[in-house]
Amino acid sequence: MSLRIAINGYGRIGRCFLRAFHEAGAPGDIAIVAINEPAADLAAMAYLTRFDSTHGRFPLPVEAGKACLRVGPCDIPVFHGETPAEVPWRDLDVDILLDCSGRYSRRDELEAFIEAGCRRVLLSNPGHGAEDVDATIVVGANEQLLTGRERIVSAASCTTNAIVPILQLLERRYGLEQVLTTTLHSVMNDQPLIDGYHHADLRRTRSAMQSMIPVATGLARGIERLLPELAGRVQARAVRVPVANVSAIDLVATLASPAGAADINALMARAAAERPQLLAYSDEPHASIDFNHSPQSAIVDGGQTRTGGARVAGLLLWFDNEWGFVNRMLDLLRLWPPRELPAGPV
Repeated sequence: MSLRIAINGYGRIGRCFLRAFHEAGAPGDIAIVAINEPAADLAAMAYLTRFDSTHGRFPLPVEAGKACLRVGPCDIPVFHGETPAEVPWRDLDVDILLDCSGRYSRRDELEAFIEAGCRRVLLSNPGHGAEDVDATIVVGANEQLLTGRERIVSAASCTTNAIVPILQLLERRYGLEQVLTTTLHSVMNDQPLIDGYHHADLRRTRSAMQSMIPVATGLARGIERLLPELAGRVQARAVRVPVANVSAIDLVATLASPAGAADINALMARAAAERPQLLAYSDEPHASIDFNHSPQSAIVDGGQTRTGGARVAGLLLWFDNEWGFVNRMLDLLRLWPPRELPAGPV
């Protein structure tokens, strides 16, 4: 019996998820039974599904039907509800709702979907606090914690998915005393193309395409939530850079035991060979565009690994902040153990 899923929020992540689902061959164990998108009409949804400036043309015919998005031979019902209660989730018999809207992060907001009839919720952003979700899962790091009893799970963030498995490898092999990360992240839609009154953060009022712009980040908090053994040892910065997609993390760590660059690269290469769908390693001379549409959570650029003294290490990680992340969401759907749970309040 197919897992019945629905997508709430059909922006970058929602559309990329639909594309990843179909590029994976529309696996028969999963069925997309509805999309809710309050901000766009069907014609615009169909158009931006067909044509994507970052990932190219959709591999199947797409058109707007009558209250549905017709993708290949399948009609997916479309709704435009502003709140969870405005969509007939219970009638749609939704096993897992993928909230890709970015609008919700608190438990009371997310439980509204369960009260409206969804059995479980998979969130495409971190919960506001650890208590707001039943689990935060990074595939490749802690998916073994899933029991099937969870009602609300967060897939963390694209950046957390990229760095946590790498930090876990370093911590287990060498130990980590201090970690400093700088994320170089592609532009996002909370930035204007030209200077404008766009955000309370004055830096984000500046043109996304004309500057590198430092922004606040919760990455350190997210890392410590998943790797509590590193509490108090992680600092993080982020800079938005004027590219449309593919981001990087400059990771500098003080190790508890000494290691050379060749040793670290060998560790990363072995890990990539063991789980190639999650991690890749390369020592070729790369630019960021080389990793557009890469499904891995991170790609270690071995040519950029550096060590200073015996215990300071620097690594460069590339990641497609859209495509890698939605592929981890697709993985999570399969890894979350099934359990018959009645729809309704927790």
